[in-house]
Amino acid sequence: MAGRAAVPEVIWARPERTGRGPKPAYSRADIAAAAVRVADADGLDGVSMRHVAAELGCGTMSLYNYVPRKEDLYELMVDAISGEHELWEPAGDWRADMKRVAQQTRALMIRHPWLPRLMSPVYGFSPNALRYLEHCLACLDSREDLTYGLKMQLVALLNGVVTTYVANELATAERTRSLPWSPEQENEVRIGYLFGQVATGAYPRMAAAFSEDAGPIDLEAVFDLALERVLDAFAPRP
Repeated sequence: MAGRAAVPEVIWARPERTGRGPKPAYSRADIAAAAVRVADADGLDGVSMRHVAAELGCGTMSLYNYVPRKEDLYELMVDAISGEHELWEPAGDWRADMKRVAQQTRALMIRHPWLPRLMSPVYGFSPNALRYLEHCLACLDSREDLTYGLKMQLVALLNGVVTTYVANELATAERTRSLPWSPEQENEVRIGYLFGQVATGAYPRMAAAFSEDAGPIDLEAVFDLALERVLDAFAPRP
C-alpha cells in the first residue's frame, strides 16, 4: 500500500510534505476536515479511505500518499476536533475551570457523535490534543498541592466521566429514533410497570428510595453532580 510504513510511526513526526516535487494538492487539515464531514454525515463506520477521497475529489490511492493508514486518518480527525476546544485564560477557580472544560467536551461530543468511539490515549499526542492538555493543566495551576501525576489523573477521570455519560446519551437518542412511539409514551409505560413492581412490597429499599424522590430525573443535574463528585475527590484536604 502506497506510503505505508513497515514499522510503527507517529504521523505527526512524518513531514507533511518534503522539499521536493510539486506542492501537494491537499493539506492534513483539508483531509481531516473531509473525514470529519463524512463522519458527521454517515457515522464513524462510514469513514473509509475511499469515501474521504471522494469527498476531497481525488483517487483513493492518491490519499494514501498523504495518510498511510486508516488509523492515521482517525488521528487527524481527533486532532481536528481537539482544535475546536476554546482555550481561555484560567480564572484561578480550578473547579469552575475544569467544569467548563468538561461541559465543552460534552458539547463537542454531542456535535460529533462519533467522537466517543475514538477517545483513546493513543490519539492524545497530536498538536491540538497537547494544547488542550496543557490548557487543562494550566487550569489546575492553583492546585500547587497536587503533583502533575494527580493533575493528569483528574483530567483523565473527567474525560472518562464525560465520554461515558455522552456515550449513554447518544445510545439512548439513537434507540429512541428507531422506535415507532415517542419517548414520553415509552417512559409512561415503563414507569408504570416499575412502580407496579415496587408496590408489590418485594423491593422495600427501592420503595423507600422512590418515596424520597419519585423523579423525573434531571439529566443535566446528574451530569453536574458527576462532575462535582470527581472534583470532590481532588479537593484540598482540611
